[in-house]
Amino acid sequence: MHRGIAVLAFTLTGLVFIGVVGLAAPAGIGADSATITASASTIESDVSEANGSVSEEAYVEPAPEEGELYYEAGDDDWVSYINPRDEYRSPYLGDGSGKIGVTLLNEAGEPIVGESVPDTTVTIETGEKLSWHSEANPVTVQYPLTDHYDRPLDSDQFGTTDDLVQGDGYMDTHSIEMHGLEENATIEYGEVQIEGEHADKIDVVGYIEQPNEAWDTDVDAIEDAESYEEVGGEWTYTPDGSHGQVVVVLQLDSDETGVDGEENDHSGTPVVSETGSAEGSSDDGDESDDSADGESDDGESDDGDNTDDADVIPGFGVPAVIVALALVALALTRRQSG
Repeated sequence: MHRGIAVLAFTLTGLVFIGVVGLAAPAGIGADSATITASASTIESDVSEANGSVSEEAYVEPAPEEGELYYEAGDDDWVSYINPRDEYRSPYLGDGSGKIGVTLLNEAGEPIVGESVPDTTVTIETGEKLSWHSEANPVTVQYPLTDHYDRPLDSDQFGTTDDLVQGDGYMDTHSIEMHGLEENATIEYGEVQIEGEHADKIDVVGYIEQPNEAWDTDVDAIEDAESYEEVGGEWTYTPDGSHGQVVVVLQLDSDETGVDGEENDHSGTPVVSETGSAEGSSDDGDESDDSADGESDDGESDDGDNTDDADVIPGFGVPAVIVALALVALALTRRQSG
């Protein structure tokens, strides 16, 4: 009898131990659970950065300051930088001058050099009036700019700062410059053409033309761009307005690249929505019953009080203890009745 009771007692002890471990599991695995959650968050962050940021990071090139290489001249109204594609007509016919440029932006509207769209060529027809310019008739721009040009970005065409009379202090445009045209000349430019394997990834946002005046950088490259029909494809110099420019604004098409740049803060960290999930994650991940970051469906963070099967390691717990006690009671009853 005593031997049987001892066996049952040993069994009871083992079951009780397993039950206690099962009950303690949620608190005991806190560190491991945090590791699992962190790993899931990392995966979600990677998805967010791939689908909610940009497919090409901004190309940050500070504008040259006075005394630095490539700084040319400036006064209280304008500033000019040395551009290897700046040419003077010979014979010199007048003071007509200007630029024809191209700005390429990523999905977030930041200037880039086209590393994500290699072997892509942008062409702008300019006609006989600029046939003397070695970079014109037509103007061609090849991406990535860093592989084809010593000065990939040569102009600061957009943005403002209190420290500069023009621009925001960062280069954003690849352009040609021309000088020496007669002051009543008409400059013509055709509709931009994009060719190459990645041409479908580039959207033509529009054209920003400013004839007969110095370039006003206090414009938005995207919002202020107009269609080719609206700008008309030409401008004519006047004796009192012998400078004119046009910039063709291009942008990576998020529908083609699969990247949405509007929901990222561009600091390398995904923007977190009000529900706590990283923006840009897939719909399937948003609809998952068991949130990888430990949040419930209503967006409230789980603090350990609410657990589910995914959060708790299975154990025998209280039911095991009850079953063990019942077995002991049954055994003792049978012994006494025998």
